[in-house]
Amino acid sequence: MDKLVFFLIPIALATTAIILGVGIYSLGRGGAFAAKNSNKLMRMRVAAQAVAIGLMLVFLLLVGRGPGAN
Repeated sequence: MDKLVFFLIPIALATTAIILGVGIYSLGRGGAFAAKNSNKLMRMRVAAQAVAIGLMLVFLLLVGRGPGAN
């Protein structure tokens, strides 16, 4: 289980970074896309960040138990 979570953490971090990058780019350019999607992108980034932090916490809990712990 900890290997799966360890694999998912970089994916969650990359997803967060991509959403953040798209949001910053759209706000920098302005226009209709930014006006229409800026709040949606912010909510998506916060959700992706929450997932990434949750995965990190789960990983730390799993690793902290040590080998052979029940």
